[in-house]
Parts: sequence; C-alpha cells; structure tokens
Amino acid sequence: MTENLDITVAIPTYNGESRLPELLERLQNQLHTENLSWEIIVVDNNSTDNTAKVVQNYQNSWQCTYPLKYCFEAKQGAAYARKKAVAEAKGKFIGFLDDDNYPVSNWVFAAYTFGEKYPKAGAYGSQIHPDWEVEPPENFKRIAPFLAITERGNLPLLYEASKKLLPPSAGLVVRKQAWLESVPDKSILTGRVKGNMLTSEDLEMLSYIQKAGWEIWYNPEMEISHKIPESRLQKDYLIPFFRGIGLSRYVTRMVNIKQIYRPVALLSYMINDLRKISFHLLKYRTKLKQDLVVACEMELFVSSLISPFYLWKNGYFKK
Repeated sequence: MTENLDITVAIPTYNGESRLPELLERLQNQLHTENLSWEIIVVDNNSTDNTAKVVQNYQNSWQCTYPLKYCFEAKQGAAYARKKAVAEAKGKFIGFLDDDNYPVSNWVFAAYTFGEKYPKAGAYGSQIHPDWEVEPPENFKRIAPFLAITERGNLPLLYEASKKLLPPSAGLVVRKQAWLESVPDKSILTGRVKGNMLTSEDLEMLSYIQKAGWEIWYNPEMEISHKIPESRLQKDYLIPFFRGIGLSRYVTRMVNIKQIYRPVALLSYMINDLRKISFHLLKYRTKLKQDLVVACEMELFVSSLISPFYLWKNGYFKK
C-alpha cells in the first residue's frame, strides 16, 4: 500500500467541464493545510466534453505546493471511478467530492483532523447543504436526503449498523486502509449509466466497511454546498432516480446479513415493503398522480419490493 501523504481529494466527474472550475478554485483556497501533505486527483469517468482540457489548463497554471493530477477511467459508473481513485491515491485518507460539491475553506483540514481523532473511523460524511437553483416543493424535505443533503446537526454522529442509515458518497472521506481491507474487488452495484438505472453503489461500499468492524461517522465540520439544478426536481429525473435506489435495495440490505439468514430477512423486508405500500395508498391515494413527493415515495417502496426479482432476472448475482 503506497501511502505517503496525509490526504487525497478525489473528484470523480462525468462531463464536468462547467462545474469543475468552481470546485478547483475552492480547493486552491483551502486554509490550515500548510502542515498537511496532500494531493488532488480528478478522475475523468469517460467524459465526452472538455473535462480533460479544463484540468490541463489548471495544471498549466498551478501554483500550489500540492499537486493536481488527472486520470481517466473508461468504465462508466461511479463505483469504477472511485475504485480508480483509490488505486491512484497516495493519501492515508481519501476525500471524495463530486463536481457539484463546493466545500468550505477548512474542508480538507477538517477531513484530515477528524480521521486522526477517530482512529476507528473507516469512513465519515460531510454536512451537506442544498444550493437549489429553484425552490423545491414544500414537502420535498421528506425525500431530500436521497439527493445527498445531510444536515444532522453540529455534533459528530456515529452511524449505528442497527439503524440501517449511512452517509452519501458526496463529501465522504474514506480511510484507505479500511477500503483496501473491506471492499471487495468487484461490487454488484456500479452506479447509474445509460441503460442501467441501478444506484446505491456508495451504500454497498460503506456497508462492507461497516461489516468489517470500522465505524462510520458524520462530521459536521466538513461543510459542503451541493448545487442542485432545476432539472433534478423534475418528474422525469426523480422517478427513474427513486426506481434505481429501490431496485438496488436488496444488495444494500443483505450485505450485513449472513447467507443462512437471508431468506428470513427477505421475507420480513417484503412484508414491511407491502405494509408501506398499503399505508401509502390509504393515506395518499388521491394525490399519487399530482404530488411529486408522494409519487417518488411510492416508486421507492414498489421498486424495493421487487428488487431481488429484478436483480436475479437481470443476472446481477452471476457477476
């Protein structure tokens, strides 16, 4: 394990030419990092725009003591981009920032110091505030966490395995040792790409880290604003998005359950999904067509119910 830096900031990006400049500017202006050894790696996940050129322009005029690196990952999907970042990273910690995540000026420092303070932390997430292009519907907060919005107060918080809740990959810091020891070389979920709506590849990865005995935390000192364009509040984006989360649920639900107990767990999850669908129909049957939030929740419950059958039918368990 070649590890000789304190922290690597990894930016997986697909067609990020318009979003990367602001993020790179923010990373050029990080405070309290003069005693840290660190690097930035942009992982170009098969972009078809000028992403490579944008990074090259920054590299040509780069004045910082820490390097800005570029690498290309042809296999599309967030899981492949993150795996490439881990392989390239020289840091003890790897902080993942999406190209629409804009960190506050002490993010890198806060990311490193938290990992040093909590040696059992295998991964920890940021406090993520939404930067809406347009105001969402009033009841949108019910589903907002699925869009990588994480506001859990101003105190560090341990994610307990029993609560089945984990942070998103946006603004996530992973201890490289924890990743290498826990995450299998091939994951079932690889991230949304054209023709494949399955998502939650980040939850699969975190579930393996948690299963191996590492702690997962929320670190409110690492603050990020997440730019959310109007297009992500539209029905034609949100319904397939929630379908993808639901259809991948069998994988994330079963990672921490021993093979022998999985049939029983599956049955209890299915009963619970059916209960949620029934209650939802009873409570909102007149709003299902007009209310976007209600429709998204229903899509999630139904897709979660059919998840194991969908994955089996589409050959995901043979991978």
